[in-house]
Amino acid sequence: MSDHYFSAHPTSADAPREVDVHILGEDYRVSTTSGIFSPQGIDKGTAVLLHKAPLPQLPAGSTVVDLGCGWGPLTLALASHYRDSHVTGVDVNERALELTAKNAAAAGLTNVDVAEESAARVENIDLLWSNPPIRIGKDALHTLLTTWLTRLAPTGVAYLVVQRNLGADSLASWLSDQGFPTTKLGSQKGFRVLEVGPRR
Repeated sequence: MSDHYFSAHPTSADAPREVDVHILGEDYRVSTTSGIFSPQGIDKGTAVLLHKAPLPQLPAGSTVVDLGCGWGPLTLALASHYRDSHVTGVDVNERALELTAKNAAAAGLTNVDVAEESAARVENIDLLWSNPPIRIGKDALHTLLTTWLTRLAPTGVAYLVVQRNLGADSLASWLSDQGFPTTKLGSQKGFRVLEVGPRR
């Protein structure tokens, strides 16, 4: 069976590389490898989320999550912006988690940790960003999002980016039907950014 970026334990040969990226005004040299999402750099969806999602003011000590962190572009952005908050990069892929931790350390960001998706016990999330793994299938995606969105703090908010032709609008409707107020925040390059509030 071939690897997917959502494989927990990729079996493809490790092919490490370094990539120079620019994220929210900061330059980083990051490590990536095969068997993870977008090893060549920042993918289009993540770039749209970085461009469109607001960065709300958060008090010190807030809890911030990057769900489906890959090699860590959103984790780096969030940890750099919210240096007084605790940022957790979450993924199912062990290579992705290792790289996110490595890239955060290389950037001197000490407010980051990483956690495997099913083992993470983060609660009362103030801000969640995600370029969710749409290709895991609708049922698995719904379970993943429900699990994490129910962990939003009462004043928490999530920002998701989803390709329009992969069901962004139907996902927005489904989330609203599940009690998570969802707003279409903006669109760019075939992607939709959704703002999702805590379940009512």
